[in-house]
Amino acid sequence: MAKDIYHYNVRTALEKDGWTITDDPLTLQFGSRGVFVDLGAKKLLAAEREGQKIAVEIKSFVGKSLVKDWENAIGQYTLYLKILSKKEPDRTLYLAITEEIYTSFFNEDIVQVVLADGVIKILVVDTIQEVITRWIN
Repeated sequence: MAKDIYHYNVRTALEKDGWTITDDPLTLQFGSRGVFVDLGAKKLLAAEREGQKIAVEIKSFVGKSLVKDWENAIGQYTLYLKILSKKEPDRTLYLAITEEIYTSFFNEDIVQVVLADGVIKILVVDTIQEVITRWIN
């Protein structure tokens, strides 16, 4: 499984923020199927801090179309959220994106129409400094 280009940057940022990585990747078994959420576009990082558990889906948005990347991210996030609600309801799912994508794309209407309901939680990472710049619930 190929790692997302920002996999290690996000992992380091979480560790700097005091999280302990518990699964890399977090494998979700549902029925007869298992989901390996690949960080290349699909893998989850799971972390636990002070009794809080999170799962992080990392998206690089480096495809030919930002809208297509967004569509894929929404689909994956929705699937993982549904499975987590059944298998690990105490774990909160975040979509990790770069600071650059957050400032250049996530303010557009096509993103905001989806984020308006507050279902998708966002983790914004400065991949150069390898720090978390925003948690958006």
